[in-house]
Amino acid sequence: LEVDELVLEQVASSHSVLTDDEMELGVCLVDIGGGTTDIAVFIGGAIAHTAVIPIAGDQVTNDIAVALRTPTQHAEEIKIKYACALRQLAGSDESIEVPSVGERAPRRLSRQTLAEVVEPRYEELLRLVQAELRRSGFQDLIAAGVVLTGGSSKMEGVVDLAEEIFHTPVRLGLPHRVSGLVDVVRNPIHATGVGLLLYALEQRGTQAPPRHNWGSFNGIWAKVKTWFQGGV
Repeated sequence: LEVDELVLEQVASSHSVLTDDEMELGVCLVDIGGGTTDIAVFIGGAIAHTAVIPIAGDQVTNDIAVALRTPTQHAEEIKIKYACALRQLAGSDESIEVPSVGERAPRRLSRQTLAEVVEPRYEELLRLVQAELRRSGFQDLIAAGVVLTGGSSKMEGVVDLAEEIFHTPVRLGLPHRVSGLVDVVRNPIHATGVGLLLYALEQRGTQAPPRHNWGSFNGIWAKVKTWFQGGV
């Protein structure tokens, strides 16, 4: 495989989850991944502002692991299967099994207890996004609202919590304009990957993408690898 072009992650995701009308009216794309949350504001069909927030799904997993005293791998499974970002959506009569550390027996906790751990972290993240929107000066110009995408955006209650905080329409962004394994691809976790393919397809339809000279980059990368491996 050879690299033809570098694309900003938010730009790639926008190709798969945003509509032309949204980008024209004004929209804020919030891509919540594992390590970072990427923000992009589109006004008049063009990108107007970008930002990155170093809080995302991995921090939620860590919170669950610490609060429920369970290994990280189990905390990730619990997050994916049972977590809810809005405590009132989780019934107090719903219970989940939580593996313990070491050889201790697993425990049962209410799903609402789990939501009480998850909601504050998502609220913190969304308020940081809101603060970034205010700093950008575009908060009052996103008539089409906010579109959430990325693997950590599909948790139950995230869209509802975001609407409470932003006071604007919020929807979950799923990849569109694709065919084939639609049931698999129409998942926000694939937003960037599908967007990269659509971006490349559009570029190929207009002009040949620029060919970069990656020789010098590869030379630098080889030196960095040697340095990390303890070489000179």
